[in-house]
Order: sequence, then C-alpha cells, then structure tokens
Amino acid sequence: MPIQISDTECQFEREPLIRPFGLKGGYMNSIWQVAARMESSGGVQGMGLGTQNVLWSDRRVFTSTAEAEGNCLMFAITAFALRQARGRSFDTPIDLQEQIFDEVYAYGQKITGQPGLNKTFVLNAMVAVDNAAWMVYARENGLSGFDDLIPAVYRPAFTHRHDKVASIPIASYGMPLDEVQKLVEVDGYIILKFKLGSPGSQQEMLEQDKARIEQVHKAVGHIRVSHTKDGKLPYYFDPNGRYESKDTLSRLLDHAKKIGAFDQVYILEEPFPEEYTMDVGDLGVLVAADESAHTAENVGERIQMGYGAIALKAAAKTLSMTMKMALTAHRHDIPCFCADLTVNPVLVDWNKNVAARLGPVPGFDVGLLETNGHQNYKRWETMKSYHPRAGSPWIDSQEGVFHLDDDFYDCSGGILEESPHYRSILNMEPTS
Repeated sequence: MPIQISDTECQFEREPLIRPFGLKGGYMNSIWQVAARMESSGGVQGMGLGTQNVLWSDRRVFTSTAEAEGNCLMFAITAFALRQARGRSFDTPIDLQEQIFDEVYAYGQKITGQPGLNKTFVLNAMVAVDNAAWMVYARENGLSGFDDLIPAVYRPAFTHRHDKVASIPIASYGMPLDEVQKLVEVDGYIILKFKLGSPGSQQEMLEQDKARIEQVHKAVGHIRVSHTKDGKLPYYFDPNGRYESKDTLSRLLDHAKKIGAFDQVYILEEPFPEEYTMDVGDLGVLVAADESAHTAENVGERIQMGYGAIALKAAAKTLSMTMKMALTAHRHDIPCFCADLTVNPVLVDWNKNVAARLGPVPGFDVGLLETNGHQNYKRWETMKSYHPRAGSPWIDSQEGVFHLDDDFYDCSGGILEESPHYRSILNMEPTS
C-alpha cells in the first residue's frame, strides 16, 4: 500500500573543522549537518540526516557566494524538497525522488542563479530528505535491516558481505607531511587518498601537484601493507575535476612514472571537468567517476568514455540514486566503491552498509570506504557520541580496516535507529 507524506520539517547545525579543508582549489571552514523529519498520513515518523558540501557539489556556487550563503542556498533546497514531498504517495523512496526531483532541481537553478547547476548539488541537498523517506518506509513496512530495504530489482548489485572494509583517509594539499606519514606509519591505513588539483593556474596546479606526490611518495611509498596483491601502499589520486586537458594530466602521470610512484596509483578519480568528454581508457590507470556521475544515466555515459570504476556516495547523492547507479555499473561489470563527503559518523555507516555489499575492486581483497571526518572535524569524538550505536567496535577502523561482524549486519550499523541528539534539534519526542 502506498505511503503518503503528511508533514515535514528540517533543521541544521554547523560543525567546525580542525583547519580549512582544501579541495577544488578552495577551502571550507565548517560543515552543515542537516536533520529532516517526515511523517506519514498514518502517523509514522522518520528522521534522516545529511551533510552539506557546496564546494564539492558545485564549485561555481561556492566561489560566487560567501561560504555561509552557499550553505543557506543548499539548505533552502532541502526545505523545498520536503515541502514538495508533502501530500505525495510512493511505494518506495526511489519513487518519491523521481516524483519531485525535476521540481526541486528547477528551484535550485533559480535560487543559485546557475542554469547549469550540477545535479549533484541538488542530490546533496536531498540526502536528509531521502534518508527520512527510507526511515518512514522501513517503519511502515516493518523492515528491520538494510538488506530488506533494497528493492528486488537492485539487489544483484549488493550481494557481497565483506567482513573487512578498508578505511581510506584523505591527505588534502593542506595537510602537513608529518600527519600524512602518521596515517600510514602509526595509524596503519592500507590505502592513501591524495587531494590534488592545487589552487592556481593549470601550470601552477601541475607543478604543485607534482611536488606534492613526490614529497609524499618519498615519505611513505616504501611502506608495505596488507590486503593488496603486491603489498605496496596504494595511492588514490583525486584532482576533483581540476585538470582541463589530457595533456596536463599526462604530464602529472609522467612525473609519477619518473619518481617511481606510478605503479602504486590504483585509482585516479574524477581528473577532468565533467564537460570534458574525451575517452580516458588510455591513461594506464583505473579512472573512477565521482561527481560527474550525478545519475544512473551519467554512469552509463562515463563507462562508455572509458571510466573503469564508479565512486558511490549514498551520503552525498542519496541512497535512492546510489542504488540506481550501482545497478547500472553492475550490469556493465564495472566495480564500485564508496567515497566520503566528510560526513558525520551516522552517515559513515550509511556509506559503510553500501561498501560492505559491493563486489571487490581489482587489486584488493576487502571492500573500500573513504571516510575522513575523523581527520577534519574539531568535535569528532563528540559527534561519535551522537551515533545510535556509539561505542560499537565497527564504528572505528583498526589498523586501517573496519571489521564488520554479525552485530554490524544484524543492526545494519544502527542506521535504522535514530540519534537522540539529532532528534533534539528537530524537537522530536524521544522514541520509546
């Protein structure tokens, strides 16, 4: 029986960062955490969380506004999406998203003044909305686990059950080298993600990126790790679409070959702006699509352009869209992994539930999940206390790996339970 939404609301709080977080040639200083509430006509309530990232989802909005203003625009889209959901009936949250997305996107174009607004910007704004819909859907249908949520048509993309998922930290271009070394030598991470695409012109960016990978490779490139076929520390390069030509990128990769780092580049994510449509299958590395793959249709397009992997972001592009994207990749036999949005601890476990069920990426015998909130939020330990299953052993990685036991799978990482803290900012009554 279809579910009808009768009432909605949303709220947010700012979380400060340890230091300005650099990507796409810009820097963020704080990140907004959003909580959304939905109530069905039958009186069933659900709360969903979202983490906003204006700079990642559309750099044009970030650079054309003050940081707080950009966040206000994204939050306004969240509120509009919730209003559009009122009175709608749906069988699954995927149906609800399909009903309202075009109207929400048009609203986003209008208030940002960006006719070509990235769809990812709107999807980022809709994460809390979508998660709230999944919570209502679960309660209306008596579903208690993540596997039960997945509609039958999408299940072929989520058949694995990893007992280990590698935690991928991030080395932004503002991170001191001693902290990068600590990630591998002390904390034991088995894969390292570099934020490239440094600020400045294309030539300035290239020279800074070359210097950065050489600096890091000299510091940690010799370290041996587990869970890879050759035992070498894998590198995951992410220029966030800053390279405007294949020639410039080739010069970066040539430098990686010169310094002996190229063989350790396991993943090259989103090197070019999304309007750059040249084939990338001849670069000699596994190229993954991230923000250019806004939708399942985009996933198909990127695969045709030679992209060999897809970075899924249930906590950035909604679980509903992620299911559709994963199925498209599965049908083309393209591996997927989960990437972060510097999300809060509860949303890490939304991503973790997806990562735990995806097939392995070539070269690894574990699942892959980028998560960097612990590196960037000033109050991370406090934020962890907001998790409904705070203190569970699978919340933190151990020597770079999340160990997912029966308890994790039995409770689905706590994602279908609600955080008292985030309920409180919505003034929702405590659950019994």
